[in-house]
Amino acid sequence: MARNKPVTYIAFLAVFIFLYSYLVFPSSSSRASPFSSPAEQGTSKATEHRGRFGKSSSSGGDGGGFIGGIAGALHVSKETIQGGVIMPKLGNETIKAELGRASWRLLHTMLARFPEKPTTDEREALKSYIHLFARLYPCGECADHFRLLLEQYPPQTSSRDAASQWGCVVHNAVNKRLNKDIFDCGTIADKYHCGCAEEDEKKRKQEAEAELVKGTKDGKKKQKVVEEGEMKLVKEGLTRGG
Repeated sequence: MARNKPVTYIAFLAVFIFLYSYLVFPSSSSRASPFSSPAEQGTSKATEHRGRFGKSSSSGGDGGGFIGGIAGALHVSKETIQGGVIMPKLGNETIKAELGRASWRLLHTMLARFPEKPTTDEREALKSYIHLFARLYPCGECADHFRLLLEQYPPQTSSRDAASQWGCVVHNAVNKRLNKDIFDCGTIADKYHCGCAEEDEKKRKQEAEAELVKGTKDGKKKQKVVEEGEMKLVKEGLTRGG
């Protein structure tokens, strides 16, 4: 019996250590075991993610997974969107001109690709982007002028055409201040067409359909002429007694 005492003491000590660690470090119990089921592992990961980001990102929340947690953490306030200019002045005129051309091309192409019937979320996304674009534009003095234009001409996001025309009006306002040529807003979409594959494919389909319709109409017209000619010959034959 005396020989079993050390074993008993060791057993009691092991139980005590286990209970002590469970009470002091309860979060360790939420960690997934390598032998747990996939459902249990998913619950464990969601719990750990909630503790890290302060919000659960499991499916059914903000889109699921890691992205949902980031979406909640990266909420952009109105003050952030409409805050002051961040970037310093840019004195190099050559770089400033190159930057301007590239930026206008990006903006006009984006507006030309905007949905024709955007959702509320898509409209807010474009509006927020334009204001943040002004705040973060690398040329500080240019950003100041652009922000003044945004106050005078608020971004129009109701449709693709409205967005494209707004971009043209704002660009012309800048060109007028710089004594540059004024764009024809009726052709602004063609000037900044991105040449994207899906747009080209859509155009080819429309042209093919137009040709098919035209060919059908021409075919019917020719058939009508032939039928009228045949009827004329028949009538003439009957008149002549043939």
